[in-house]
Amino acid sequence: MGDGWTDNRQRTLINFLVYCPEGISFVKSVDASDIVKDATNLFQLFDEVIEWVSPLNVVHVVTDNATNYVAAGRLISQKHKHINWSPCAAHCLNLIFKDIGKIDHVAKLVRRASKVTIFVYNHVALLSWLRKREGWTEILRPGATRFATTFITLKSLHDHKHDLQALVTSKFFVDSRYSKDYKSQVAVSIILDNRFWNDCLIVVNLMSPLMRLLRIVDCDERPSMGYVYEGMYRVRLGIKKLFNYNERLYKPYTEIIKQRWDQQLKKSIHSAAYWLNPCFQYDQENFCNKPNVIGGVMDVIDQKVLKGKIETMNEMRLFRDRLGSFGRDLAYSSREVLQPDEWWRLHGYSAPHLQKLAIQILSQTASSSGCERNWSVFERIHTKRRNRLEHQRLNDLVYVYYNLRLKNRFYNKKRIYDPIDYACIDETNFWVVDDDQAAELDVEELENLLYEEGSIPINEVEGSSSHIDDEDGGDMAREGLDVENFGFPNAHFQSPYSNFPNE
Repeated sequence: MGDGWTDNRQRTLINFLVYCPEGISFVKSVDASDIVKDATNLFQLFDEVIEWVSPLNVVHVVTDNATNYVAAGRLISQKHKHINWSPCAAHCLNLIFKDIGKIDHVAKLVRRASKVTIFVYNHVALLSWLRKREGWTEILRPGATRFATTFITLKSLHDHKHDLQALVTSKFFVDSRYSKDYKSQVAVSIILDNRFWNDCLIVVNLMSPLMRLLRIVDCDERPSMGYVYEGMYRVRLGIKKLFNYNERLYKPYTEIIKQRWDQQLKKSIHSAAYWLNPCFQYDQENFCNKPNVIGGVMDVIDQKVLKGKIETMNEMRLFRDRLGSFGRDLAYSSREVLQPDEWWRLHGYSAPHLQKLAIQILSQTASSSGCERNWSVFERIHTKRRNRLEHQRLNDLVYVYYNLRLKNRFYNKKRIYDPIDYACIDETNFWVVDDDQAAELDVEELENLLYEEGSIPINEVEGSSSHIDDEDGGDMAREGLDVENFGFPNAHFQSPYSNFPNE
């Protein structure tokens, strides 16, 4: 996987990482500040990493959705016929959040919510009063690049509804000078508006299935490729449930999701992973017989199976009809307990050709989020006090720290192969906020480890391209929600992506 980043010295850096069942490993970083950022240079960089790892060890390449990365992915697939390319699923979901956030009534709701947070955080006395409330936690505010943060903020704001209403109706506030200020009066009117809180709760429930899927595909611990296809279906199903299957109400949102999925994210490897996942193959309500799913499986077999294509296709029948080792009661009962790739290792011995393919596909990640998390490592090492670090030195420090952390996590943390909770994607009572704080880095200790055995990355090469200017880059009660009047969406919705080119 690979992605671009700009450091605080305005250098364009491209990170390359490798994903395997043991976790993510940092390979190298390339300074692409002084070269043309086009598909050819990107392809050359990816190709060098592929050759270093060995092409036969590479199953899948994941990048972001920038045009030059998409073109580089095509060049990789043309040279290495057996290697699949797909865009980052987490990035695609992030763009769905962005698209939904642009819908007029959602954007208006977010603007009103921002007036409330500005009102609270621009008045120290009011914030101090709120912080004395029992159980008070800080209201999250939108970040600059993660569009999902906007909807997390709406959830947090709704959680503080009673605290905020208690504030603006308290004697402390009414008698204060703040109550006379015009902007404060606007914020007070929003806080006391039940329509505003109803709409906040609807948006929170609307975005909850997407947040759950984002959490699944953004996970480094467990392979997520086998859940993307089903997850996108369940996201749309959850939104339809929220609006009681009223097409006039749900279509503006499901259409955005469908367009992004059909014309940007969905690839043959997603269809093949869905078909090979025993959770879905043995589900009575599945899409395994749909032509596009079967076609995706055949495409992957044609790409990846160098010898024994006929045997592989014959073994598909054994898996589909639960024959041979697939017919054991234990194989059926454990399909939702084991990770899909682990399930194939244990129960796929009657179909050795298909078993090998299934393990390859189902052990893949669906996103390049590991690259983004690696940016935070760069930032924490490349501080204002150490802003003159040369790129190679910075690269070496990150290489040691990131891979040392991977090693420690592998040895110190018990790996539990629990299944991903795909079944609850369509539920709208879930929200996730990550409260983990980044640990401080001991840079001197890292430098001492730099040249220990096995700690030197492959040599840096020139040539690159990067799309750095990214595309702007508790239980929730549903009863009593007035979804019928939410946003007054038009009955006939024209998708903004109706002319979106197929990838």
